[in-house]
Amino acid sequence: MAMPLISVLFAGDSGVGKTSILNTFSDIRFKEAYIGTIGIDFKIKTVELGGKKIKLQIWDTAGQERFHTITTSYYRGAMGIMLVYDITAAKTFENISKWLRNIDEHANEDVEKMILGNKCDMEDKRQVPTSRGESIAKEHCIPFLETSAKANINVERAFMDLAQAILNKTPGRETEVRGVNVSSQETGSKKCC
Repeated sequence: MAMPLISVLFAGDSGVGKTSILNTFSDIRFKEAYIGTIGIDFKIKTVELGGKKIKLQIWDTAGQERFHTITTSYYRGAMGIMLVYDITAAKTFENISKWLRNIDEHANEDVEKMILGNKCDMEDKRQVPTSRGESIAKEHCIPFLETSAKANINVERAFMDLAQAILNKTPGRETEVRGVNVSSQETGSKKCC
């Protein structure tokens, strides 16, 4: 039997850390500075979820407006979308509503979503309280986590939780895959509904 393939897409403003989160998850060393993604890029990583191997195909999209037409064309094929903002940049959080509208407009109706407040290791520069992230997630009934690509906080958990949610509703698969293996430094995700 072929290994299940789960397609996940990143969305969010430029500079919020989408590429850093992907690279941390893909075991690529964190870099302080990245060149912004141009258009779209992707990586594939095989993970184990409940004793089963799953292939994650993760699409990293550019956050700049000029690439909007290119990146939104990839929404339709995504099974899951991680919507990322930077806790140290209030504007990126304010744009979450715009990104949610884009997703509603261009993605499949049943796409699984997750909101990530990235750079939670930079508490001294925080502009967006955790409660605001929790609030918008609850309002839209979307799971929420704060992450740090640099300190590797909740990165693996975010991918595993999203993959689990996708598997739980994918017809023809077991309704639940148990035994997600996540390191102890990671905290619980905030869910609703």
